[in-house]
Amino acid sequence: MSDADKNIRFDHQIIIRWVEKGARVLDLGCGDGVLLELLIKNRSCHGTGVEIDEKAIYRCMEKGLTVSHIDIDAGLADYSNKRFDYVVLNESLQEVLKPRQVILEALRVGKKVIVGIPNFCHIRARLQIFFRGRVPVTKELPYEWYDTPNLRFLSLKDFRYFCKNNGIRILDEVGISGNKRVGLRPNLFAHTGLYLLEK
Repeated sequence: MSDADKNIRFDHQIIIRWVEKGARVLDLGCGDGVLLELLIKNRSCHGTGVEIDEKAIYRCMEKGLTVSHIDIDAGLADYSNKRFDYVVLNESLQEVLKPRQVILEALRVGKKVIVGIPNFCHIRARLQIFFRGRVPVTKELPYEWYDTPNLRFLSLKDFRYFCKNNGIRILDEVGISGNKRVGLRPNLFAHTGLYLLEK
Protein backbone atom coordinates (compact mmCIF):
# COMPACT_ATOMS: atom_id res chain seq x y z
CA MET A 1 0.00 0.00 0.00
CA SER A 2 1.39 3.38 -0.97
CA ASP A 3 1.49 6.39 1.36
CA ALA A 4 -1.31 7.97 -0.68
CA ASP A 5 -3.49 4.88 -0.15
CA LYS A 6 -3.02 5.11 3.62
CA ASN A 7 -4.90 8.42 3.59
CA ILE A 8 -7.93 6.80 1.92
CA ARG A 9 -10.67 5.46 4.19
CA PHE A 10 -10.46 1.69 4.54
CA ASP A 11 -13.96 1.04 3.16
CA HIS A 12 -13.10 3.20 0.16
CA GLN A 13 -9.89 1.21 -0.39
CA ILE A 14 -11.91 -2.01 -0.59
CA ILE A 15 -14.46 -0.51 -2.97
CA ILE A 16 -11.66 0.79 -5.20
CA ARG A 17 -10.17 -2.74 -5.33
CA TRP A 18 -13.56 -4.28 -6.22
CA VAL A 19 -14.27 -1.90 -9.13
CA GLU A 20 -12.64 -2.81 -12.43
CA LYS A 21 -10.64 -0.22 -14.36
CA GLY A 22 -12.66 1.82 -16.84
CA ALA A 23 -15.99 0.70 -15.36
CA ARG A 24 -19.20 2.72 -15.59
CA VAL A 25 -20.18 3.59 -12.01
CA LEU A 26 -23.32 5.09 -10.49
CA ASP A 27 -22.85 6.28 -6.88
CA LEU A 28 -26.25 6.53 -5.14
CA GLY A 29 -26.20 8.96 -2.24
CA CYS A 30 -22.73 10.12 -3.27
CA GLY A 31 -22.59 12.94 -0.70
CA ASP A 32 -19.76 15.36 -1.47
CA GLY A 33 -18.31 12.97 -4.06
CA VAL A 34 -15.17 11.80 -2.23
CA LEU A 35 -15.58 8.13 -3.23
CA LEU A 36 -16.70 8.95 -6.76
CA GLU A 37 -13.66 11.18 -7.25
CA LEU A 38 -11.37 8.40 -5.97
CA LEU A 39 -12.89 5.86 -8.37
CA ILE A 40 -12.40 8.20 -11.31
CA LYS A 41 -8.83 9.00 -10.29
CA ASN A 42 -7.66 5.52 -9.24
CA ARG A 43 -9.67 3.26 -11.56
CA SER A 44 -10.31 5.55 -14.57
CA CYS A 45 -14.04 5.03 -14.07
CA HIS A 46 -16.80 6.83 -15.91
CA GLY A 47 -18.65 8.01 -12.82
CA THR A 48 -22.02 9.57 -12.17
CA GLY A 49 -23.43 10.50 -8.78
CA VAL A 50 -26.95 10.77 -7.42
CA GLU A 51 -27.60 12.98 -4.39
CA ILE A 52 -30.58 14.72 -2.79
CA ASP A 53 -28.67 17.27 -0.65
CA GLU A 54 -28.13 20.42 -2.73
CA LYS A 55 -25.10 21.59 -0.70
CA ALA A 56 -23.40 18.23 -1.33
CA ILE A 57 -24.22 18.53 -5.04
CA TYR A 58 -22.48 21.91 -5.20
CA ARG A 59 -19.39 20.38 -3.56
CA CYS A 60 -19.44 17.62 -6.19
CA MET A 61 -19.73 20.17 -8.97
CA GLU A 62 -16.73 22.07 -7.58
CA LYS A 63 -14.75 18.84 -8.04
CA GLY A 64 -15.94 18.57 -11.65
CA LEU A 65 -18.17 15.55 -10.98
CA THR A 66 -21.39 14.74 -12.82
CA VAL A 67 -24.21 14.50 -10.28
CA SER A 68 -28.00 14.32 -10.65
CA HIS A 69 -30.43 15.71 -8.09
CA ILE A 70 -32.61 12.63 -7.56
CA ASP A 71 -34.37 11.05 -4.59
CA ILE A 72 -33.32 7.40 -4.87
CA ASP A 73 -36.49 6.36 -3.02
CA ALA A 74 -38.43 7.57 -6.08
CA GLY A 75 -36.65 4.99 -8.26
CA LEU A 76 -34.13 5.01 -11.07
CA ALA A 77 -36.54 5.04 -14.02
CA ASP A 78 -34.21 7.36 -15.99
CA TYR A 79 -31.62 4.58 -16.22
CA SER A 80 -31.92 1.55 -18.49
CA ASN A 81 -31.27 -2.07 -17.46
CA LYS A 82 -27.59 -2.88 -16.78
CA ARG A 83 -26.49 0.59 -17.88
CA PHE A 84 -23.72 0.60 -15.25
CA ASP A 85 -21.04 -1.93 -14.40
CA TYR A 86 -21.29 -1.01 -10.71
CA VAL A 87 -23.86 0.79 -8.59
CA VAL A 88 -22.58 1.93 -5.20
CA LEU A 89 -24.76 2.38 -2.10
CA ASN A 90 -22.17 3.14 0.58
CA GLU A 91 -23.53 4.54 3.86
CA SER A 92 -26.87 5.47 2.31
CA LEU A 93 -29.08 2.36 2.45
CA GLN A 94 -30.02 2.83 6.12
CA GLU A 95 -31.31 6.34 5.32
CA VAL A 96 -33.80 5.42 2.57
CA LEU A 97 -37.52 4.82 3.02
CA LYS A 98 -37.76 1.83 0.68
CA PRO A 99 -34.50 -0.14 0.98
CA ARG A 100 -35.75 -3.27 -0.79
CA GLN A 101 -36.95 -1.25 -3.78
CA VAL A 102 -33.71 0.76 -3.88
CA ILE A 103 -31.52 -2.37 -3.86
CA LEU A 104 -33.60 -4.12 -6.52
CA GLU A 105 -33.51 -0.99 -8.70
CA ALA A 106 -29.74 -0.75 -8.20
CA LEU A 107 -29.43 -4.39 -9.30
CA ARG A 108 -31.59 -3.64 -12.33
CA VAL A 109 -29.47 -0.74 -13.59
CA GLY A 110 -26.11 -2.20 -12.47
CA LYS A 111 -24.37 -5.46 -13.31
CA LYS A 112 -22.96 -5.48 -9.78
CA VAL A 113 -23.92 -3.51 -6.69
CA ILE A 114 -21.70 -2.50 -3.78
CA VAL A 115 -23.49 -1.90 -0.49
CA GLY A 116 -21.89 -0.52 2.68
CA ILE A 117 -23.93 -0.58 5.89
CA PRO A 118 -23.30 0.28 9.52
CA ASN A 119 -23.67 -2.73 11.82
CA PHE A 120 -26.11 -1.78 14.54
CA CYS A 121 -25.45 -5.09 16.33
CA HIS A 122 -21.71 -4.86 16.96
CA ILE A 123 -20.62 -5.63 20.50
CA ARG A 124 -20.20 -2.03 21.69
CA ALA A 125 -23.78 -1.20 20.69
CA ARG A 126 -25.09 -4.38 22.31
CA LEU A 127 -23.28 -3.60 25.58
CA GLN A 128 -24.66 -0.05 25.67
CA ILE A 129 -28.19 -1.37 25.25
CA PHE A 130 -27.66 -4.08 27.88
CA PHE A 131 -25.92 -2.00 30.57
CA ARG A 132 -27.30 1.47 29.95
CA GLY A 133 -30.73 0.53 28.63
CA ARG A 134 -30.50 3.24 25.96
CA VAL A 135 -30.14 3.44 22.21
CA PRO A 136 -26.38 3.24 21.57
CA VAL A 137 -24.26 6.22 20.60
CA THR A 138 -20.81 5.26 19.31
CA LYS A 139 -18.08 6.71 17.10
CA GLU A 140 -19.63 4.92 14.11
CA LEU A 141 -23.22 5.73 15.17
CA PRO A 142 -22.77 9.22 16.62
CA TYR A 143 -26.42 10.33 16.67
CA GLU A 144 -29.01 10.47 19.40
CA TRP A 145 -32.31 8.75 18.60
CA TYR A 146 -34.04 12.07 17.88
CA ASP A 147 -31.54 13.49 15.36
CA THR A 148 -30.30 10.43 13.50
CA PRO A 149 -30.57 10.33 9.70
CA ASN A 150 -30.83 6.53 9.96
CA LEU A 151 -34.30 5.13 9.31
CA ARG A 152 -33.25 1.46 9.29
CA PHE A 153 -31.31 -0.35 11.99
CA LEU A 154 -29.85 -3.58 10.66
CA SER A 155 -27.04 -6.00 11.31
CA LEU A 156 -24.72 -7.78 8.91
CA LYS A 157 -26.70 -10.96 9.56
CA ASP A 158 -29.96 -9.15 8.70
CA PHE A 159 -28.50 -8.04 5.40
CA ARG A 160 -27.31 -11.56 4.53
CA TYR A 161 -30.83 -12.92 5.21
CA PHE A 162 -32.31 -10.15 3.06
CA CYS A 163 -30.06 -11.13 0.14
CA LYS A 164 -30.89 -14.83 0.52
CA ASN A 165 -34.64 -14.16 0.64
CA ASN A 166 -34.50 -11.94 -2.46
CA GLY A 167 -32.35 -14.17 -4.65
CA ILE A 168 -29.35 -11.83 -4.48
CA ARG A 169 -25.88 -13.38 -4.69
CA ILE A 170 -23.19 -12.08 -2.33
CA LEU A 171 -19.97 -12.25 -4.36
CA ASP A 172 -17.80 -10.85 -1.59
CA GLU A 173 -18.30 -9.57 1.95
CA VAL A 174 -15.97 -7.64 4.26
CA GLY A 175 -16.56 -6.77 7.90
CA ILE A 176 -14.65 -3.66 8.99
CA SER A 177 -13.59 -2.29 12.34
CA GLY A 178 -11.49 0.86 12.16
CA ASN A 179 -8.86 0.30 9.46
CA LYS A 180 -8.90 -3.48 9.38
CA ARG A 181 -10.93 -6.45 8.25
CA VAL A 182 -12.84 -8.47 10.83
CA GLY A 183 -12.48 -12.17 10.08
CA LEU A 184 -13.94 -13.69 13.23
CA ARG A 185 -17.67 -13.16 13.92
CA PRO A 186 -18.10 -9.92 11.94
CA ASN A 187 -21.75 -9.56 13.02
CA LEU A 188 -20.45 -9.13 16.56
CA PHE A 189 -17.15 -7.29 16.04
CA ALA A 190 -17.45 -5.31 12.77
CA HIS A 191 -18.74 -1.76 12.84
CA THR A 192 -19.39 -1.75 9.08
CA GLY A 193 -20.15 -4.34 6.43
CA LEU A 194 -19.34 -4.10 2.72
CA TYR A 195 -21.04 -6.35 0.18
CA LEU A 196 -20.48 -6.98 -3.51
CA LEU A 197 -23.79 -8.17 -4.97
CA GLU A 198 -25.16 -9.59 -8.20
CA LYS A 199 -28.57 -10.81 -9.37
